[in-house]
Amino acid sequence: MKKSLIAICMLFVPFLHGQDLDGAWLTVASNDEGIQTEHTLTFTDGFFSEAIYVKGDGKFLGTKGGSYISNGETINLSYEFSNEEPGLVGETKSKSYAIKNNVLELGGMNWSRIDNGSPGDLFGAWLISGRERDGKIVRRDTSGPRKTMKILSGTRFQWIAYNTETKQFMGTGGGTYTTINGKYTESIGFFSRDDSRVGASLEFNYELKDGDWHHSGLSSKGSPIYEVWSKRTQ
Repeated sequence: MKKSLIAICMLFVPFLHGQDLDGAWLTVASNDEGIQTEHTLTFTDGFFSEAIYVKGDGKFLGTKGGSYISNGETINLSYEFSNEEPGLVGETKSKSYAIKNNVLELGGMNWSRIDNGSPGDLFGAWLISGRERDGKIVRRDTSGPRKTMKILSGTRFQWIAYNTETKQFMGTGGGTYTTINGKYTESIGFFSRDDSRVGASLEFNYELKDGDWHHSGLSSKGSPIYEVWSKRTQ
């Protein structure tokens, strides 16, 4: 009986270690010119993104991500987008990793944990699945190659627009967020299309309805928006 219990516990060890990845991670590096860059890495329920930007002013440098599978020692990263290396899209890279004292050793770098998926209400990977037009919600198919994905840890967010078929990268932005009393507030830390937006904060109304995230307010250009985001499962 004891041997059976030990065997069952051992089966769950890789799963538990894999779950430890959930949340956001940060590392700081310096380029050849001595400029410090921040790298944020987010894992949420089988999906991941990495963003690289200049520390301080948030100048966007690069991003890549997609889906992943881990077993507690090795992680398989399947890439869906990469602005610097489009050829990486469609490839899967296997890397060893370890987590010790809230430090992730991965890819020859040490990443410090920012959060473990809390306290924000919107942890996960989301695909835009609808917009309000003329007072009606117009749904969008999320199974196609062109995607707009938002990936959120407990405190960090990043959106990415891309096409897995053409390997085209259309844009990204991210930073920190809070969800308090029905208000979703983003503080922009980097934005590939307009560096001048770094430091701005945007407040929206949000509500979870039947598992979907309903998001309304004013866009960064001041236009009214009402969006529906659906939790990504595959």
